Amino acid sequence: MQIRPEEITSIIKKQIAGFEAKTEVDEIGEVITIGDGIARVYGLENVMASELVQFPNDIYGMTLNLEQDNVGIAIFGDYTKIKEGDIVRRTNRIVQVPVGEALLGRVVNPLGFPLDGKGPIKTETFRPAEKKAPGVIFRQPVKEPLETGIMAIDAMIPIGRGQRELIIGDRQTGKTAIAVDAIINQKGKGVICIYVAIGQKGSTIAKVVKTLGDNGALDHTIIIASTADETAPIQYLAPFTGAAMGEYFRDSGRHALCVYDDLTKHAWAYRQLSLLLRRPPGREAYPGDIFNLHSRLLERAAKMSEDPEVAAMAGCTAPGGSLTALPIIETQAGDVSAYIPTNIISITDGQIFLEPELFYAGVRPAVNVGISVSRVGGNAQTKAMRQVAGSLRMDLAQYRELAAFAQFGSDLDKSTRAQLTRGERLVECLKQGQYSPLQMEEQVAIIFAAVRGFIDVLPISEMARFKVEFIKYMKAAHPDQLKEIAEKKIISKELEPLFKISIEEFMRGFSVEKAA
Repeated sequence: MQIRPEEITSIIKKQIAGFEAKTEVDEIGEVITIGDGIARVYGLENVMASELVQFPNDIYGMTLNLEQDNVGIAIFGDYTKIKEGDIVRRTNRIVQVPVGEALLGRVVNPLGFPLDGKGPIKTETFRPAEKKAPGVIFRQPVKEPLETGIMAIDAMIPIGRGQRELIIGDRQTGKTAIAVDAIINQKGKGVICIYVAIGQKGSTIAKVVKTLGDNGALDHTIIIASTADETAPIQYLAPFTGAAMGEYFRDSGRHALCVYDDLTKHAWAYRQLSLLLRRPPGREAYPGDIFNLHSRLLERAAKMSEDPEVAAMAGCTAPGGSLTALPIIETQAGDVSAYIPTNIISITDGQIFLEPELFYAGVRPAVNVGISVSRVGGNAQTKAMRQVAGSLRMDLAQYRELAAFAQFGSDLDKSTRAQLTRGERLVECLKQGQYSPLQMEEQVAIIFAAVRGFIDVLPISEMARFKVEFIKYMKAAHPDQLKEIAEKKIISKELEPLFKISIEEFMRGFSVEKAA
């Protein structure tokens, strides 16, 4: 077979005609120094703040310091595999995390990679970890209760959907227990929960996962785990990942609850990062922008506007969604005036203060009613709860003052003794076991019986049994009354006398049983 010269010429001409010069520009830098999870890189002149950059061995980092001649980068992963002279590439993407329904029931790290061995997470939706909080114009007042199932909180320190309520106290006083109870209580209520563990022991996180699984709460929960042995950049990213995942549900018109456990360790991680990046230290060696860091995070909790047009302007696909934040802070010997506690207290809409003395005395949850406050207050309660719990806080505060005074005197008048008797029983009434949240109508029934004096005749030792058996009796004998409270969220004038008769009937039977 012969090939003619003109055929070769035509082929070459076609190739020349179809030739396109393609130039690929890849902005790269070079590692100058590396250590303690921080890399200094030269050459990334156009890199953005918080941009994701790629190191060799598929290790990523986030740019934090943009200086004149180098960039300070926090490493996500094993920084020991990086060495001086390594090439660093831009990705032109701000740090993003996966969001969506596929994450429900999963345990992930702050970058969104699964840790539970259940296979890859199938989602194509990503959101930036850091995002500007919605402005006031896109929000509406907090007016819908987020019930925790804990009587002491729902009655006296109510939390609303879209609120930021701080849980504060010394270590081992039940802070995480309150948050876990709140997550368990959202089962079947359409609230998606995100539990962010920051700097916790792996065994502690595993225990929380097991507890949620045992109580059927894992299906509506996402767990973001950053253990104590992980680097500071990973711990720093964790709460922002939780907020981004919560915002996805908030902006689709649904309700989400995000627990940050705890922001004390997050502040430690940020302090470590800042000092390694040679940022100027401030009070207690924390960087000057620690307040700004936590306010950026917590301001993302919001109750979005019900107006579809206004919500759409904020980037929501549906109006009326909410993201509630429950940050946790650990105090040292009850010192709420320390730097980080005062910062978070001033950012949030109230705090639940847990006191070691109450905890060790067996009052659990160990809520100090005097210091604890919710700035949303009755707006975040149903009318039924407001009706029965209106005087509860004052009664308890007066009881604590009287109890302290009564220690020094034995001859007390009748009204003082009656007040002490009522107070003792109220304290016992508000004690509640772990992982056993109560529904709103059950709480209302118990508190109604307590504040109206029906339980004043009972010995304190019988209070726990009274609560259990009273709810059983109401569910069996008068379920219609509980149902009416649950549906109408009010104790009507017609219902109140019937409610009293039901309690009196139960008390007669309960007294006979006790005497026997």
